[in-house]
This record gives sequence, C-alpha cells and structure tokens, in this order.
Amino acid sequence: MKMKAPSSAQDAAAQIVLNTIRRPVVMVGPDGLITYANADAEDFFLSSTAVLSRYTLDRLVPFGSPLLTLIDQVRERNAPVNEYRVDISSPRLGVEKIVDLYVAPVPELPGSVVVMFQERSMADKIDRQMTHRGAARSVTGLAAMLAHEIKNPLSGIRGAAQILESVVSDEDRALTRLITDETDRIVSLVDRMEVFSDERPIDRYPVNIHVVLDHVKAIARNGFASKIKLIEDYDPSLPSVYANRDQLVQVFLNLVKNAAEATGNLSSAEITLSTAFRPGIRVSVPGSQDRVSLPMEFCVRDNGPGIPDDLLPILFDPFITTKPNGSGLGLALVAKIVGEHGGIVECDSNSRGATFRVLMPAWKQAAPPQEGSGE
Repeated sequence: MKMKAPSSAQDAAAQIVLNTIRRPVVMVGPDGLITYANADAEDFFLSSTAVLSRYTLDRLVPFGSPLLTLIDQVRERNAPVNEYRVDISSPRLGVEKIVDLYVAPVPELPGSVVVMFQERSMADKIDRQMTHRGAARSVTGLAAMLAHEIKNPLSGIRGAAQILESVVSDEDRALTRLITDETDRIVSLVDRMEVFSDERPIDRYPVNIHVVLDHVKAIARNGFASKIKLIEDYDPSLPSVYANRDQLVQVFLNLVKNAAEATGNLSSAEITLSTAFRPGIRVSVPGSQDRVSLPMEFCVRDNGPGIPDDLLPILFDPFITTKPNGSGLGLALVAKIVGEHGGIVECDSNSRGATFRVLMPAWKQAAPPQEGSGE
C-alpha cells in the first residue's frame, strides 16, 4: 500500500495493480528513503509499510550490497538495469537470500527509482526438478540392465556356494556363508532398483492428503518413530491432491523415516507434518505440453542437525546418502514419484533441522456438460 492515501481514482488503481503483482516492489526516493512498498514487499522485509517508510534502503540490505550500486547506476544513466543472482542475505532478510533485481528510474519523480525483487529459490527448485527426473531416468536404465546382467549370474554363484558349504571344512564354511549372504544383499539391492524401471502410467485420482499423512504417522508411531514427537500443522480446508495414494504413502514414509533417523539421538526429537495452499507455482507436466499449477505444499520438518551444504544440490541423485549402511535410493525414488506426478520436491536445511517440501497439483473436478451440448 502507499505511504499516503491515493489522491485520485488513478492512484487507487495503480495501488491495486502493484499489490496484485506477486513480487516485492519498492520505490526509493532521492534521499534513499522508501516512499512506496507493495504488499509483497512488506512480507519480504518483514515490516509494515509504516515501519519501512522510516528507513533508507541501505538500512535494510547488507552493507555494500550490489543493490545500492545498481540504484546509483540507474540514477546516473536514467535507464533501467537488470541484475541476476544478487546475494542480499542478512540477519533481517534471512540466510541464502538470492534474488534477481529489476531497477528502473521514475521519470515523473527525478531521483526516485523502483526496485522489483524476484527470489531465486523457487526458480532454482524448478530448474533442479529436471535434474532430479533425469537422475531417476538414469537409474531406470541401470535397474533394467542390472536385473538382466547381474541377477542371473548371482543365482549361479549362490547355488555354487551352497553346494560348497556341504563339502568344505568347518573353517571354510564361514567363507561360503559369507558368499551366500553377500549375494543375497546384492540381489536385494537390485530388487530395490527395479522399482525405478516401472514405466506403467500412474493411476491418479482425488486423494485426501491428510488421510495419507495420518496413515504414515500411524506406521511411524508404531515403529521407527515410537520415541519421537510427531506434530501436525494441517490446513483443514485443503482440497484433494491429484495423485496415487499408495505412491504418496511411499513418498512420505521415506521422508518421515529419514527425519526420524536424523533426530534419533535427540532427547527432544520432533517431526512436523504440515500442509498448506500456496498458489503461484506453475511447471510443465512430463510428457505433455501442458503447464499445471502446484498450489499444494506438503512439508516434513525435523529438528535434527541438518544436511551438509555440499550434499544439498545432489541430495536426490541415486546412491547419495549420509547413512553408513544406506543405499542412497530412497530420496531418488521420492524424486521419481513426485516428478512423475508433475510436482517438485526440494530440501531446505540449516543447523536447526531440515525441511522436505513437496509441491503437487490439486484435483480439479471436470465441469458438467452444458445443456444442449449434445452430451
């Protein structure tokens, strides 16, 4: 909203339009004071318009920020400037605050400039979803090859070891059992990878996500998370998600199990399951030219030690794991399932824990045929 009441219907219309733009927009006067902030800018800077009007922009961004230099350039050249991937991280704005900037002069107000911010986090997540899907496809081909080229020879090796076990000495029998056990372990790994080679169309229908999460929570409470506090933060008005129920159970069971393992050694371990409606994200559907909205946000949040920064960009790739005995296929499978549903899965992490966020499409009921349409 404006710093003062609009003086005309045209000013009121402009205010409405700028508040409708889903990007933070501020106007900075010649003295550096913020003279305008739309609704998204209030959210971005975590302050009301009245509070922002008391500050110069250099009080809100880090010392020596490139944004301040860009504003000076725009004033000197009297021409707009775009700058990409600018770090404006600060204790006020948050860590890892990367934005694209559009800075333009205001001809009617000499010395004033308009700044529009676009956070890079979601754009990067949408870009990375294609990497996750590509990684899952690579596992698909590898699984098909392993099933054919490895499982058959392994069955022969196991059979030979069992025959040897009946004729060797007691000292050597331990070695034949080792061969048998390790063969079984490899077969089990290949069996897990064969899940990736299932290319059948997904049977999707309206699913109540809260029923899915309650089912996952019941499994966790009666098993691997029996000593962990499970917290619900649900939006009860959430519509159905367009998905396969069994596959959603598999996704969130994997995520909750990972969270339980991350917090297992904490006396105050907590896992929060949350749902929310977040409009505004649109992505391409695999195998289609359509673009769908992903307003359904489902999060699994833990209060563990977080995930190492160097693992975050490759976390959903196959065979990436921090567990001593992990196969690194659980999150790759999560990425595959969510991607095939046309969704996005991403992880945010810091020293206070990790949050796995799944964005998926909502179910839209088909409109009934109109009278006289012949249907």
